[in-house]
Amino acid sequence: MKPLLQRFQFHSLLSTLYLLITICAPLITSSFTPYHTLFLSLASNSSASSHLRHLTRLPHLSSSYEDSLAASYVLSSFPFPSHSTFYSTLLSFPIHRSLSLFSPSSAPFHFSLTQIPSPSDPSSTVFSLTVPTFHAYAHTGSVTAPLTYAYYGRVEDFNKLRSLGINVTGTVVLARYGKIYRGDIVKNAQNAGALGVLVYSDYEDYAKGEAFPAGPWLPESGVQVGSVFRALGDPTTPGWSCTAGEEECERVSIEEIVRRGDMPSVPSLPISGKDGEELHKAIGGQVAPDDWQGRVGAPVYRLGPGPGVVNLTYIGNETLRTIQNVFAVIEGREEPDRYVLLGNHRDAWTFGAVDPNSGTAALLELSERLYKLQKKGWKPRRTIILCNWDAEEYGLIGSTEWVEENRELLTSRAVVYLNVDSAVYGPGFYVSATPQLDPLLIEASKMVRDPDNSSQTLYNSWISSASSPPIERLGGGGTDFAAFVQHIGVPSVDLAFGNGYPVYHSIYDDYLWMEKFGDPMFQRHVAVASVWGLVALRLADDEILPFDYISYATELKGNAKSIEEEAAGCPISFSPLYKSIEYLKTAAVNVNAEKQALEENFWGHSLRKDKSKVRELNDQLMMAERAFTDREGLSGREWYKHLIYGPSKYNDYGSKSYPGIDDAIEEAKKSNTTEAWRFVQHEIYRVARAVKQASLVLNGGLT
Repeated sequence: MKPLLQRFQFHSLLSTLYLLITICAPLITSSFTPYHTLFLSLASNSSASSHLRHLTRLPHLSSSYEDSLAASYVLSSFPFPSHSTFYSTLLSFPIHRSLSLFSPSSAPFHFSLTQIPSPSDPSSTVFSLTVPTFHAYAHTGSVTAPLTYAYYGRVEDFNKLRSLGINVTGTVVLARYGKIYRGDIVKNAQNAGALGVLVYSDYEDYAKGEAFPAGPWLPESGVQVGSVFRALGDPTTPGWSCTAGEEECERVSIEEIVRRGDMPSVPSLPISGKDGEELHKAIGGQVAPDDWQGRVGAPVYRLGPGPGVVNLTYIGNETLRTIQNVFAVIEGREEPDRYVLLGNHRDAWTFGAVDPNSGTAALLELSERLYKLQKKGWKPRRTIILCNWDAEEYGLIGSTEWVEENRELLTSRAVVYLNVDSAVYGPGFYVSATPQLDPLLIEASKMVRDPDNSSQTLYNSWISSASSPPIERLGGGGTDFAAFVQHIGVPSVDLAFGNGYPVYHSIYDDYLWMEKFGDPMFQRHVAVASVWGLVALRLADDEILPFDYISYATELKGNAKSIEEEAAGCPISFSPLYKSIEYLKTAAVNVNAEKQALEENFWGHSLRKDKSKVRELNDQLMMAERAFTDREGLSGREWYKHLIYGPSKYNDYGSKSYPGIDDAIEEAKKSNTTEAWRFVQHEIYRVARAVKQASLVLNGGLT
């Protein structure tokens, strides 16, 4: 086919086809155009590989010199007009760390707290540039106390200890990484009375086979570093931004940040699986439950406290540093004031081959394809903005500061935000989204070949183990979609291949690991970029936005039933919520009918009249998500404005539907007072009002 198209002047034919499709767009809003098909054909494995190799040459912690080199590379690699935005934010760095074990049965043991690189790994030559293992924003302090083992450090794990008669107060808690956000592990231990926290990577979770570089698993000295900050954005400017160079900027003190619970008041350290196992040997007392035990051959895990005693010392430096977001802009042809945003962060704790630069490489490969489309005559209807964030690892700082600074414009103009953090962890396609985007994601997946089985589409492999594609929701706060969805209510998507990997946030997350185990042929990188780009192109090019709120209403009803079951027998009514969901469903059916009428009657109306109606309809579709937010935010977590999707109160990585109602029910069950249940009812009414507001926006008329 390609030689034939070349003989008929490929560029001219595509331009003519695109012009025809533009005129007829309302008739084919559910179709992909020839430009979209061409986008798929321009994929380049070698380009993705080359970008990743360059981005991971050096470790590049946010605000470091190496991070500025990576930012310059991204800036120069974008083939469109690009620029940077700088912010002055509070970051955290280690000054001193030490850990010693004192056991009655052995001599004192002093841990090295050092990851050991493999000499055969090219990254080992620049290992000295990596940051020492630490928890960002950990409390500066020194504590000597007996050890207690608390499994994954979840609320239910501390409840289990309490039921077994184990008093955590005055001890140092040893907890395993996994299940919940590390900052919540530290917070939960602090709430239970612990004086310090050690979080280790248990062999049972991270070392189930051959260790890197022979295999993909975490070596025995491997340590997962990360932040323990429990809010989003710059800690000193909660809810507002501070542009670098701004002479006067209101900031809250570190003492205030600690007082409100966003930074811990006890010291903590991340440690390796080897060190964790050594500490387990020094813990006596009751034998831990069977499911709390380690790998076969490991010492028997006991709960403590003691008799082993540790001295944990951490001294940190919290200081204002300049971070850099990088942007490229493809201006829209007809609606330049409507934004389709694609984002990924750049900063990494070490080399970041998976997290995040597999996503950065995919973003740059995608941008090259869009540039080639532009050379063929394509120009998007709406403006596309490519975003590369900084300081995500510290607490989604770069994206949050930018959203807070541009809140009003984004609220009125942002169509969608499409996020890819780590594009490739391994096999398997994973998607999270707000529900109105589900049908579009399914359509796009049918256009892309499965990178691990070229005989079928990505959609085929996606549904092979389920009756329908398992699209998750964006309630967790683990990556850069949070400010868009949970703070200002922009429809959003998060894409990835794989779901976790054993060398996460360690020095072994480097190019060699990706080349050997994550994506040897870089086909998964290309597949992520293909879905990412197709969804962006549809949202940027379609005459009428391909949003479907019928599925949203259906999901809200199902979630309402689930949370109602949690409160079964309690003195509250969910009737207001169910009624508002019916309003939303009716509005969604009506808006779909309006879309269909516009498409069918296009030829019988003037182009000017149809353009006006299309603009109005698109605004209804775009703004409905905003109505699910409430200016007061969640009770006790006011930054989170979205009343439908938000993070779990005790696990920032976890996702909750109706988080405000869920929080209120949990508290009411504890106190079981009339006032507590009255507050649950208030939260139900509040969500019901938000859902009804969304239906009014979809209807597009005043009452």
